[in-house]
Amino acid sequence: MKRFSMTMILVLTLGAVLASAGERTHSIEAEDYFSIAGITGIALSPDGTTAAWTEMRWNEEDDGRNTELWSLDLESKATQRLTFDGMGPSGIRFSRDGQWIYFAASDGDGSSQIWRIAPAGGDAKKITSVPDGIELWDLSADENVLVYTISTDQTDDEWKDLRDAFADLEYGHGVTTFSEVHSLNLKTWRIRKVFDGKKVIRSLDLSADGTLAALTTTPDNELVHNEGWSIVEVLDIASGDLTMVTADDWRSGHNSPFGWIDDVQMADDGKALGFTVSFDGFPTRVYTANSNGEKWTISEQARPEGVSVVGGSLGWRPHSHTLIFNGDSQARVRLYGQNAGSAAKGLTPGDVVIGGYTFDATGSKTLVTAGALDSPEDLYLLSSDGTLDRVTRINPQVDQWILPSIETVQWTAPDGAQVEGILELPPGWTKTDGPLPLIVEIHGGPTAATHYSMRFWIYGRTLMPAKGYALLSPNYRGSTGYGDQFLTQLIGRENDIEVKDILAGVDALIERGIADPERLGVMGWSNGGFLTNALIAETTRFKAASSGAGTLDMVLQWAVEDTPGHVINFMDAALPWQDPDHYVKSSPLYGLASVTTPTLIHVGGNDPRVPPAHSRGLYRALKIYLDIPTELIVYPGAAHGLRTYTHRKAKMAWDLAWFEKYLGVGWGQEAADSE
Repeated sequence: MKRFSMTMILVLTLGAVLASAGERTHSIEAEDYFSIAGITGIALSPDGTTAAWTEMRWNEEDDGRNTELWSLDLESKATQRLTFDGMGPSGIRFSRDGQWIYFAASDGDGSSQIWRIAPAGGDAKKITSVPDGIELWDLSADENVLVYTISTDQTDDEWKDLRDAFADLEYGHGVTTFSEVHSLNLKTWRIRKVFDGKKVIRSLDLSADGTLAALTTTPDNELVHNEGWSIVEVLDIASGDLTMVTADDWRSGHNSPFGWIDDVQMADDGKALGFTVSFDGFPTRVYTANSNGEKWTISEQARPEGVSVVGGSLGWRPHSHTLIFNGDSQARVRLYGQNAGSAAKGLTPGDVVIGGYTFDATGSKTLVTAGALDSPEDLYLLSSDGTLDRVTRINPQVDQWILPSIETVQWTAPDGAQVEGILELPPGWTKTDGPLPLIVEIHGGPTAATHYSMRFWIYGRTLMPAKGYALLSPNYRGSTGYGDQFLTQLIGRENDIEVKDILAGVDALIERGIADPERLGVMGWSNGGFLTNALIAETTRFKAASSGAGTLDMVLQWAVEDTPGHVINFMDAALPWQDPDHYVKSSPLYGLASVTTPTLIHVGGNDPRVPPAHSRGLYRALKIYLDIPTELIVYPGAAHGLRTYTHRKAKMAWDLAWFEKYLGVGWGQEAADSE
């Protein structure tokens, strides 16, 4: 069946799309969230004349999101939708001559295959037909070699016979999904198995000529083995030989043994590698490795002062040894360039939040995604002086929305530290209107941050202030973007220093006449859920709470989550039996006796990161033993994040109703409801 039809291609005139916005007349509702399209990947043609991107939109009928491929002629401003039928294209890249866009997409049977299509549209051609589909892949710059991995299960221990005899059972170990590497010659169409050793390959990046592949590998497919066991290797595509880049002792200087290697990237000439190592609680570290033809030599690169490198954002400018990466700095995310051994240089100054980036073949033209204060992410061309020229407007409906105001606010913590957050206020509100009900929205991680740009999502931003509540998103101690010391001060002090930071922010907004002290709420997901639990156990000031996938007991979390190094790091490297008092002190569970806050609890039924036992325990404690108004919502089949249309709609509806019941109607909403 033909999956792409020229008759369905939509051609837009960019001038109309980018027309100046008229008067804002639309009051934001929860349902508007599902009108937002997101950019999931970008590419720029070698000659810099065509941009391509993958765009994800909600589909209520499918109870999820569909992703499709688009292109834009940067000269004529004509936009083309290239794919249809919800195939979910990803990993887009242009051929060297710019005649094709290659991408991975569904084959209709659920397997992922490689396709290509012309930037101007037409029928897509399927390049691979691999049983069960491919996983990682890359294309050589000369378009001669396509390298991809597939998975094979292997049982190999003393209990193999029993495991094979009862293969339907789940085992703690012994059955590993290893990776095979295959090479497809796009001239002869011959396929060759390159490597089938006992390795799990987590990232793959080819040299320009397709002769070498940089790999991140682990000994097992369980995620726990990515924390501290991951290594960098280089695979010779012709011989299948592996060369280890990271020596056995290379982690000895790390703050923690539980860092994971983000995607390793190979420079075009195959003589340099770049990769980051990320940690829970510690700064991401940047490494390069250079080859003299016989061995690889690793060196750590200096990071910009006060900037947190975004793990996994590292790349190389084409035909150079200049590293490019995103850096988190005081709620902004900027693009940086760095030559090995030199200081990094900021490429995008000002109040920007950069997402993805890509280059033309020469590296002289740069395309990025960026968010703004008045719109979600769009595509921008980056000029040499750092200014951004917007070339798409994929969410034109936002131009009509009556938006909350967004600003950064600062306050002083009890120990004298300066803390910052993002404050969103209802449109039209001024201090003369009196204090607002305040909802504290807490980011996850905690090694993350809330950024200074518009974000409409299910955890409170945009929607809650549009409904008349002030929304404070604190970048508490342990957040990225405020320097290494600010980040690492949380180590050994969870459920303590960051709780004080947040409460000091609440006090500051009360003192400034913004927040009503009698109408305080708190919400968060993941680490934000943990801190919601911690705050209601610390104080009775909050009149309503929404706790999403939050840890209740640190011992339980260490025992059952899929990344236990997270807990060990924040417990100052101690295991539960080595410092049980610390685990107790850091756990909200042991402070629940004083809770009075009506609490709404959300959790995914199959969450491996913060398993539902925490939420069920919190519900039992508050509802059964403490007689606190409590509701537990378990989302069947959901993992750590909610993915379906139905689940996200339900969460927003429950949160709005919960806060309205216990905090009252938001500012300006009584009049709006009566109209």
